[in-house]
Amino acid sequence: MSEYVKLISERSRFVEQAAKFKKDTEDVKAPKRVDAVIEKVRNVANENNVNPNIIEEVYRTMISCFINHELVQHSKINN
Repeated sequence: MSEYVKLISERSRFVEQAAKFKKDTEDVKAPKRVDAVIEKVRNVANENNVNPNIIEEVYRTMISCFINHELVQHSKINN
């Protein structure tokens, strides 16, 4: 369990760094990139006999949280 928290913490730091390089909020949201990630993890789920709908929901929730975090960071940097 604590490994998940460590990985989320690491991802959070990467998101904060990435916010510095994004031109605008659309770069942060990147819907095409989100769709590509979802497609990839659904395929990985299928390969590992996991319900791809569960994996998609988990990933969409996580991505949404990180996008919101990055939008806050981006706003702080650009204001």
